[in-house]
Amino acid sequence: MGGVALDVGDSRVKAPDGGWGWAVLAGCFVITGFSYAFPKAISVFFKELIREFGVGYSDTAWISSILLAMLYGTGPLCSVLVNRFGCRPVMMVGGLFASLGMILASFATSIIHIYLTAGVITGLGLALNFQPSLIMLNRYFSEKRPLANGLSAAGSPVALCCLSPLGQVLQYQYGWRGGFLILGGILLNCCVCGALMKPLVAPKNLKAKSFEEDNDKEEEGKEEKKKPKAKLLDFSVFKDGGFVIYTVAASIMVLGLFVPPVFVVSYAKELGNEDTKSALLLTILGFIDIFARPTCGIIAGLKWVRPRCVYLFSFAMLFNGVTDLIGSQAKDYASLVVFCVFFGVSYGMVGALQFEVLMAIVGTEKFSSAIGLVLLMEAIAVLVGPPGAGRLLDATKKYMYVFLLAGSEVVLSAVVLATCNFFFIKRKPQEPSHKLECITVTDDTKTEVCSRPLEVNDEEEKGEREEQEKETKREVSKELKEEEEKDKEKVDEVRPKSVTVDSQEVEKFLKEPQLNGGMTPSPETCL
Repeated sequence: MGGVALDVGDSRVKAPDGGWGWAVLAGCFVITGFSYAFPKAISVFFKELIREFGVGYSDTAWISSILLAMLYGTGPLCSVLVNRFGCRPVMMVGGLFASLGMILASFATSIIHIYLTAGVITGLGLALNFQPSLIMLNRYFSEKRPLANGLSAAGSPVALCCLSPLGQVLQYQYGWRGGFLILGGILLNCCVCGALMKPLVAPKNLKAKSFEEDNDKEEEGKEEKKKPKAKLLDFSVFKDGGFVIYTVAASIMVLGLFVPPVFVVSYAKELGNEDTKSALLLTILGFIDIFARPTCGIIAGLKWVRPRCVYLFSFAMLFNGVTDLIGSQAKDYASLVVFCVFFGVSYGMVGALQFEVLMAIVGTEKFSSAIGLVLLMEAIAVLVGPPGAGRLLDATKKYMYVFLLAGSEVVLSAVVLATCNFFFIKRKPQEPSHKLECITVTDDTKTEVCSRPLEVNDEEEKGEREEQEKETKREVSKELKEEEEKDKEKVDEVRPKSVTVDSQEVEKFLKEPQLNGGMTPSPETCL
């Protein structure tokens, strides 16, 4: 029971690019906001935790680090669960875990309890929501997927702008225990978002029709035996050169991508600015980020840009890295404001494109496994990057070297991604489109069936073309058989019908010649 990838559905089901997909996008927006903003927003309670448990700032900082480590490091586990049970049940269970962790943390008596509850349990719950939401977004959107990814990614800065002030209010009104308890209740909304992730499947009548189209049962059995069984975690993605290049480049990028937002406030304080004025830099960065992500999604969806979205992603990383390098030379508050504006634009571009590019490389079928493996590789970089930058700061006592290091790492990742894709990944020639039956499922009762050419993009799964060709051959063979049956029926109508004569009637006719004018008919005449 419980086959693999339960909510993948019929391979002929086309992404609706709208309809219920907008509800899925809304859920993904909320989940992305919780996943990325919550580890940062919880830092509002650190001073109270230091006073409560008598620990240092570095000890409380481990809470956010564990949250991020669980979010990234449990990627393969999430892939296995999604491929085994589907996205919706995994997300709803994850919402319960996220809420339970914060509720238990409100009763903690030591910092270790906070690590295990708010760090491990809540982090696992957020991870079980974040990855499946991206998988469902990929299934519901195809043509409008870049825009959908950009809008979904905008949930991170929006949630950060909301959760941080909310955390301060909760801490002032109810203390850190009451704040944790209320945040645990808010995280139950993850279950609501999970309920929105309706599986995209074809209706039963269309599935029955596909079985009727199989004219040869023996050949169909052979084809099913040849098809490999789907895996809970598909490591064959590493055979794809584009995926390997992307994974290496993304891991290098993460080493330096999150460093500037962590240190920019301290950098401003080092230059002699007030605490409130320094904290305003993050607000500026987040405000620019909110508009940069959807805008970049629109640009990535243009016909000329979308086939080259890998190079647009490389440009975004290069833009971000160069911004870090130039920002390292900032000497006053005004220059830091300019840095935050450009960093917000480039950071938003990277956030909007990182998963769109991965979807384009591996396709829908392998995305659930690919994202889990990528997040696992990035988890290592997340745990190494910011702490490594902190050690460099302790050694040099200058923020300039921290920003130079971060910028160099991001620029290197951009160069690796662009050059390797240009020299080692060959562009596949565009294949002619085939006329196929396109099924767009909007809900459980309404199904739109149309016949039109489908364009096979580079991001679609590799085996889809073969399935489409087989489907076309089956339809042609079915039409030929129907024509032959019609021709046979016409021939049967033209052919004269045979006359049956009762032998007793013939004998009676021969014995009574008076009925025939006194003449005895011959047997040949009767017939």
